[in-house]
Amino acid sequence: MNVEAGLAEGPCWWAEKHVLLWVDIEASRIGLFRPETGVNNFLYLPAHVGAVVPTSAGDLLLATAAGFMRMDPNTGIVTVLCDPEADRLGNRFNDGKCDPWGCFWAGTMAYDFEPRAGALWRLGSDGGITRQRNQLTVSNGLAWSQDRLTLYFIDSPTLNVVAFPLTSTGEIEAEPTICIRIPEEWNAVPDGMCIDAEGKLWVALFGGGAVTRWDPLSGHLLERIELPCRQVTSCCFGGPRLDQLFITTARREMDAASIAAEPLAGGLFQADVAVGGLPSDYFQVRN
Repeated sequence: MNVEAGLAEGPCWWAEKHVLLWVDIEASRIGLFRPETGVNNFLYLPAHVGAVVPTSAGDLLLATAAGFMRMDPNTGIVTVLCDPEADRLGNRFNDGKCDPWGCFWAGTMAYDFEPRAGALWRLGSDGGITRQRNQLTVSNGLAWSQDRLTLYFIDSPTLNVVAFPLTSTGEIEAEPTICIRIPEEWNAVPDGMCIDAEGKLWVALFGGGAVTRWDPLSGHLLERIELPCRQVTSCCFGGPRLDQLFITTARREMDAASIAAEPLAGGLFQADVAVGGLPSDYFQVRN
């Protein structure tokens, strides 16, 4: 679907609503796309939004340039929760996802891409916030293994996907190891990421015009899905059987000639793949 997003990101399948959630970061809006009808609607926010996830209470949790927020999708009313980086006005939240324990992880980055200015935060269902990692540049690409023992993570300029060992309660236990490296000659950086039911990682290549499937244990490339635009930002599994790969793209800083060459840039794409995905984890709200 050609929604002409400037910076579409963060796709997340909301199973109960049969809706693909996604964000257009710098337009401060959340997209709600219904694949069966091809209709996309928007919800607008008072700040740039990096990630959106459903909650167990039926509303939405957001990571924005003004911190964490919740939104009632029926009314559009937004409640500000907290901003762990209120002292860093040049930063914004970027990618974010919920873990299998129902906590929300989201990372920050500097608007000017200042090296090591960002951090990775974990918001618990009790409202507690802990910084899990600092000195990140462009926090991206979260995914958890099915056995809950590993967090896969991307800091885009490093060109690496790393694997963090986790404690039994889901916190980072030790330093990570590199499990996938994107070749420099590809002239692309790893962006958003998801994991499939076979434990393989699907990594979007910003600047590379593709989504790639990898074995995180061997580091081998298994599959490549080409897109008709270079700025591929993220992907997730969705649909009734979780066998559709939804892909977001961008047209950030593209001039008229570039858009004419890539008219579908900034659109949403849907691919049939031969493997199923895993359900999206929701933020668990304590009553």
